[in-house]
Amino acid sequence: MTAAFVLSELLSVKAAFLQRFFKTGPGEYAEGDVFLGLVVPLTRSIAKANKQTPLSELQLLIESEYHEARLCALLIAVEQFKKASEADRKKLY
Repeated sequence: MTAAFVLSELLSVKAAFLQRFFKTGPGEYAEGDVFLGLVVPLTRSIAKANKQTPLSELQLLIESEYHEARLCALLIAVEQFKKASEADRKKLY
């Protein structure tokens, strides 16, 4: 799996418009953050389907402008951490 593939999956979902729910205006807690509007359970299912994504690709997702892409990368890392060896856990950490 690549970061581009995971991001394309996130972008392909018709999401409810939740941008107004988050406080993204100047001085608000999520100022400048960009939301796709995906609900967390859907983001979790995309993460589980792409749990073999390499760490280098996860880094690209973590640097994404989209909130859900960053969340998805962290959820994938958690899934990988659960089944990783001690050496791999240190890399993930």
